[in-house]
Amino acid sequence: MGLVARQLEAAGIATICLSSAESITRAVNPPRAVFIDFPLGHTAGKPGDKAVQRAILMDALEALETISEPGTIRPLPYRWSDDDSWKQSAQRSDGDDRVSRTDEPQYQFPEDREAAEAARQQ
Repeated sequence: MGLVARQLEAAGIATICLSSAESITRAVNPPRAVFIDFPLGHTAGKPGDKAVQRAILMDALEALETISEPGTIRPLPYRWSDDDSWKQSAQRSDGDDRVSRTDEPQYQFPEDREAAEAARQQ
């Protein structure tokens, strides 16, 4: 989404990205984003929780207006539950062999790396 957001911004359309994956968001470097520490796929809140969904939307729109430093990711204060036990159940226990995350961006193709690096230099 960071690449799309940068293209929209270049066309004069302001963007804000909502993220539940802070490391991935940092790697794609959108113009501005908010981070919500919720399970993937639930960035706007729990199904049916209209009050929290609306609050997240309003905070995201406020961030759209007030973030002035490109690449800023503003954390939002919402919690999925009273504790972080949901994070354990969200992890796969079936022999997940994915590479551990690092701060170094990873790209599927060399062209992706080149495009990202060119965008950072703008």
